[in-house]
Parts: sequence; C-alpha cells; structure tokens
Amino acid sequence: MNEQAKAIHLVDSGELEEYPISATDRLDSHYFLQWNLKRWRGSMFRKKADPEVGWYGFQLFCIAQDGTPIGTLPCDDQQIAFDLNLPLERWQALLKRDITPLHGWYRVRCDNGEIRLAHKVVTEVAKDALGSKLRNAAQAEQRRLNKRLSDLREMIERIGAKQLLANPDFVERFNDWLEKRFEGVQRREAMIRAALDQFMVESAQ
Repeated sequence: MNEQAKAIHLVDSGELEEYPISATDRLDSHYFLQWNLKRWRGSMFRKKADPEVGWYGFQLFCIAQDGTPIGTLPCDDQQIAFDLNLPLERWQALLKRDITPLHGWYRVRCDNGEIRLAHKVVTEVAKDALGSKLRNAAQAEQRRLNKRLSDLREMIERIGAKQLLANPDFVERFNDWLEKRFEGVQRREAMIRAALDQFMVESAQ
C-alpha cells in the first residue's frame, strides 16, 4: 500500500478535523453536479493519473454526492469497491498505484460519530449546493408569504375594513396573529371577519 493509502487508513481518529456538513443535511433533488471544468483540467490528479484511475476517481466524486454526510465516502474498501462495481481485489490493486482514485481524500470525523473520507473540492461543491438549496427554500417561503399577505389584504378590503390598511404594518401583524392562533385553518371570508373582530379587541386591551 502506498503512502497516500496508508495515511487514509492509519490517521488516528483523535487528530481528525470535523466535517463541516451535518449528516442530517440532505439534497434529495440534487440532480446536477456543479463542476469547475477549468479547475478539473488544471488539476494534478487529471494530468498525472492514468485513465483508469481518473475514471474511478471521477466516479467517487459523483458517488460522494449521495453520501451521508453529503460529499463523503466510507473508509471501508469493500464498500467503495461495491459502489464502483469492482471486485475488492481490483480496487485494492488500484490503491497501490502511485496516484490512486482516492487522491486528495482524507479522513474526517462526522457529527453522527462516523469516520468518513472527505475531499476539499468535493466538500466545496456540496456546501455550495446546500447553500443554493437554503437560498431557494428561503425565496420560495418569501413568495408564499407575499401571496398570503396579498390575499389577506384583498379579503380585508372585501369585508369592508379597508380603513385598517392605512396602517402600513397592519396586514403583517394580523397575519402573524392568524398564524399563531389559526395555524392550518383555511382562510375563508367568514373566518377572517370573526378573527379580525377578535384581533381588534385583543389589540385594544
């Protein structure tokens, strides 16, 4: 086994860095892998690894996207060989190359207690994907909130309480109150009319 493979297998777990992505984070709709083509073309791994090693190395980058945590691989040779559809003996032979498919991978401690393999570039890609997921979720929630506020404003106008809208933050305050008191209740006109009366009484106290 070469020095790189020895380092992967022999590092004491007490010296390991903490992996920055939680095992609870998921990317269930992660259909596309962001790939920096220029960075890949300039990498020493692509330039120096033989085609077989390069192919399996790239496969590991992709497989890690489904890892737990995202962006990691198991430390177990048998599991990696299985994921690559390789006989264990052939995988272990690849690990004896001067440059192996695990070039750049290193052991980390995950928040679920496991010791896994991580790669700096793969971790960056996974963190960017999670960041995009959170931004998209926040934007979607803002659109839903804007729709709720718009619908509520229109309903207040229809029930003849348009004068309340002169207060610029009234709709937001009333919406917050509704979500606390009537979570999950469908907002029909009769319900809003009764809730509005109750809200005004409580606000006056």
